[in-house]
Order: sequence, then C-alpha cells, then structure tokens
Amino acid sequence: MAKLMPEEIQIRTPYDLIGGAEIVRQVVDRFYDLMEEDAAYAELRAMHASDLAPMRQSLAGFLTAWLGGPRAWFEARPGACMMSMHRRMTIPEAAASQWADAMHRAVIEFVSDRSVAEKMAQALASLAHAMANVPAL
Repeated sequence: MAKLMPEEIQIRTPYDLIGGAEIVRQVVDRFYDLMEEDAAYAELRAMHASDLAPMRQSLAGFLTAWLGGPRAWFEARPGACMMSMHRRMTIPEAAASQWADAMHRAVIEFVSDRSVAEKMAQALASLAHAMANVPAL
C-alpha cells in the first residue's frame, strides 16, 4: 500500500462535510424562517430586531467559521465568540430551548449526513443552553 505524503492528505472539516457555504446559508435561512413563521418560537423571535437580515448574515458567518470554513467572522471580531456577544442579554432557558429546537429542525432539513447533522445540532444546542441565564420555572 502506498503511503500518502502530507501534502496529499486532505483534512475534511465539518464545513466540508455538510456541503460548505450553500448548506450553511440554507440552514441559517430556514432557522430564521422558522423563527418568524412558527408560533412555537415567539419568545425567541421577540428577542430579536424586526429586521433579521443582519442576524442572518452574522449567524451564517459564525457557523461557517465554527464549522471550519473561512474564518472571516472571527477575523472581523478579534477575541469575540458567541458567548461573549450574548453575555449582556437576558436569555431565558425557554428561549435557548426554542433556539436549539429551531436550529435542530433547520440542520436536519439541509444536512444530508444524518450523523453529522445530529452532532452539529447537539453541539449548537449545548452552546444555546450555555448562554441561558434565566432558569426555567
């Protein structure tokens, strides 16, 4: 068996595995569409500005970098992360759950590899729940 040289080894990131920018954009658009259209996400929607276009762009950039794609989102915000950007917000556990549920639905719909989709959705749900700072009653 031939041994691969380091320059022949290609590392596939989660970004590559899901299909890159096109799939990230579809996931983000579906996520925000669900937030706008489904009453189950009303509390989450109420926490956002009326115009979701800037949030769509920012989340797509974050997910792209977080998944191992181009890091423009992090380069434009040195030292920032999702946790630090939400630190001053009041985030009820119910809203974090709504975020996680809508994201799970969006990811499952567009990421064709079910195993990768579930891992991605679980990791994002953990992130969302870590941001919650108002416990459920």
